[in-house]
Amino acid sequence: MIRIESEPWAAMVSHARATYPNECCGAMLGSADDGAKVVRVALELKNAFQGAQAARYELRPEDLLAADKAARERKMDLIGIYHSHPDCDAYFSKTDLQNSCPWYSFVVLSIQKGEFHHANSWLPNFEQTEAAPEELIY
Repeated sequence: MIRIESEPWAAMVSHARATYPNECCGAMLGSADDGAKVVRVALELKNAFQGAQAARYELRPEDLLAADKAARERKMDLIGIYHSHPDCDAYFSKTDLQNSCPWYSFVVLSIQKGEFHHANSWLPNFEQTEAAPEELIY
C-alpha cells in the first residue's frame, strides 16, 4: 500500500498537467514501514527522453542519484517514481516494466485532455517480467 499526502499529490498532478501533452516524471520521497509507504515529498525530474516525450519518459541516472541524496538529507527514503500518461490510461507499459527498478513503487497518472483523470500504482517483480497493482491512496 502506498499513501500520498495531499501536498505531494497536488504537486504531482500539477506537474503532469503542466507538461501535457508530454509525459512528466518525478521522484516520491517518504517512509516505508511494514509494507506501508507514505509519500511526503514529490520531486520533479527532467524527462530526458530524446524522442517524442508524449509517448515516453526517461530518467537520467544522475537525477535519480540526486533524488536519493535529497531523500537521505531529509531523513526519508526514495519510495518510488511517478510519471504521466497523456490521453491514455494509467497502466504500466512494457517499456515502463523494462526500465523499472523492482524496489520502487511506480505511480502512473492518466491525464486526459490536460486534466487529471485517474492514477494507479505498480510494483514490478525482480525479474522485471510483470508488475502487480499496488493499493494507492491519495
